[in-house]
Amino acid sequence: MMMSDYQLSALHRNEYLQKARSQEFDVVIIGGGITGAGIALDAASRGLTTLLVEMQDFGAGTSSRSTKLIHGGLRYLKQLEINLVREVGRERAIIHENAPHIVVPKKMLLPIIENGSLGKYGTSLGLFVYDKLAGVDADEQRKMQSKEATAELEPLLRTDILQGGGLYYEYQTDDGRLTIEVLKTAAKYGAISLSYVKAVGLEYEEERAVGVQLMDMLTDEQLTVRAKVIVNAAGPWVDELRKKDNSLNDKRLHLTKGVHIVVPYDRLPLQQAAYFDVPDGRMIFAIPRNEVTYIGTTDTTYTKSPKRPQADIDDVTYLLAGVNNLFPTVNLQVEDVVSTWAGVRPLIHQEGKSPSELSRKDEIFYSKSGLVSIAGGKLTGFRKMAERTVDVVMKELYKRHDRSIESCSTDDIIISGGHFDDPENLPNYITALTDAANTANNNLQLTEKQVHHLVYKYGTNTPMILEFAAADERRLPIEQKLLLAEVRYGVACEMVHTLSDFAIRRTGRLYFERNELDDCYHLILDELERLLSMSKQEKLQQLNDFEEEFEAVVAFKNTLQLN
Repeated sequence: MMMSDYQLSALHRNEYLQKARSQEFDVVIIGGGITGAGIALDAASRGLTTLLVEMQDFGAGTSSRSTKLIHGGLRYLKQLEINLVREVGRERAIIHENAPHIVVPKKMLLPIIENGSLGKYGTSLGLFVYDKLAGVDADEQRKMQSKEATAELEPLLRTDILQGGGLYYEYQTDDGRLTIEVLKTAAKYGAISLSYVKAVGLEYEEERAVGVQLMDMLTDEQLTVRAKVIVNAAGPWVDELRKKDNSLNDKRLHLTKGVHIVVPYDRLPLQQAAYFDVPDGRMIFAIPRNEVTYIGTTDTTYTKSPKRPQADIDDVTYLLAGVNNLFPTVNLQVEDVVSTWAGVRPLIHQEGKSPSELSRKDEIFYSKSGLVSIAGGKLTGFRKMAERTVDVVMKELYKRHDRSIESCSTDDIIISGGHFDDPENLPNYITALTDAANTANNNLQLTEKQVHHLVYKYGTNTPMILEFAAADERRLPIEQKLLLAEVRYGVACEMVHTLSDFAIRRTGRLYFERNELDDCYHLILDELERLLSMSKQEKLQQLNDFEEEFEAVVAFKNTLQLN
C-alpha cells in the first residue's frame, strides 16, 4: 500500500474539504471517536478511498472520557463473557506493541476483602483464567499475595476486612491521544479526516444511501459528499442517524454515564493502581498518574444530551465513599476533588438489565438503505470492531462494485509515534533525546523529566516538538517554549482548531493539570490566534467555550455552596 503525503493539519483544512467535494469515496465514516478512527485506518490500509467526518473535535464524545485503560476486562469474567475477555485481552498486547508510548503496562492490585466480589480462591482462579484467555506474558501474570504482603504493598488499605490480594497488570493509556494517533496513521494511508463537520442528512438514489449532507461547523457552509458505503460510527449519536435513515428498530442504544474524579496524589498516595470493591457490590479503579490520582467509574442510566455530560454531586460522593471505605485514613472530601470528567457509553439495550449488567459487546446494524452502523464495544476492542466493520464494507463493495476483497492488516501497523528501535526501552530513547536537545546547536537545557512527559504523549514525533522549541527565538522560559511548541505541533499535525482541542483532548491538561492550566491557557490561546489567524470574535468565542469547560469539571461544588 502506497503511503500518502496527506497530513492531519488544521492549516490545510480547506484543501481537505475541497478533496471531499471532488470525489466519490469507497467509504464515508460518520464519527471521529476511537471506533471511527479505527475504521478509517483499517479501510485506508486496505486501499479504500476513505473520508471521516466528526461534528466536534476528534474524540470529544466518549473517546476522551474513559477510564484510560487498555484492559482485558477482568470484570466480564463475572458475567461469563469468555469470548469478550479473550478478544480484548489479546488486543491489549497488540495495541501496546503498536503504540508503546501511549499504552503502558502498570501494576494493578486487587485487594481481597470479606464479603467481596471474589474470595481468595475465586480471585486466584479468575486471574489465572484471565491470564490464559488473554495470553498474558509470563512476567506479567498474576501473583497472589497474603494478607500481610498485600498490606505491605498498599499500607493505606484497611486491614480489618483484608484477606489477601492479587497483583496483575493492566495497560494505562491516554484515550484522546490514542484516537488522534490512529487518525494520523490513517492519514498516512490516504484517509481524509475532518473535525467540526457535521452529518445533517443522507442522500438517496433508488432508496439506497449514496451520499452524506454535511455542515461545516466552523463556517456554516453546506456540502454533500458521495460514498459507495456509509458507516455510522457516531457513538452515543448512532441512533439519531438511524432515525434519519428510518432504520431504527427494537435494537437500540442504552446510554450509561461513567464519571471519574481527580484528587492530588498526596491526598491518595497509592503505591500502584488498585481495583477494589465498593459497598454496593460494584468495583472501581484508583489510578496514580503523575501528580494526581484519578478514581472511577460510576455506571448509571443516562437520558440527557450526550454532548457535554458532567459529574454531579451524587457521582462524586459515591466515588469518594467507595475510596474512604477501603482506605479510611485518607478521609477524602469533596473539596479535595480538583477535576472530573464524565463519559457516555453507547451500549446495546437489553431488557431488564441494569447499566452494570449490560454487555460491552459491539454489534453491527444493517439498514435497507445500505447504511452500516456500529455500536457498543470497548476502547480496548476498537481494532477488532474496525476489522469487523470494514469486512462488511468490503463485502458490499465486492457485491455491488466487483471490488476485490483485501484482508485486515492493522495488527501489524505501527501507530504514529510508536516507531521505536527498541519499544521495550523507552528510558534509553528519552536519555538520548535529552542529550541531543541539549547540544550546542539546540541548547534547550531540558531535563529528562520534561522529555519523558513529551515522549509518553508524542512518542517518536517528539523531536519535531523539540525542533519547534529550538527554533522559537522569543525570550521565554523553557517551560513556555515547550508548551508553545506543543501548540504549534498540534495545529500543524493534529488538527487542533481550538483551545479546548489542545487543553482537553490532545494533552489532558484540563483533567490532570487543571491548576497549572489556569496560569497558561491565555498564553495558549494567544499562540493559537497567531497560528490560525483568528479574528478577535473567534478568539473571544473560543475563550468563552473553554472557560465553560474549565468550570464545568468542578461545577458539582456549586451544589454544596447552594446548600
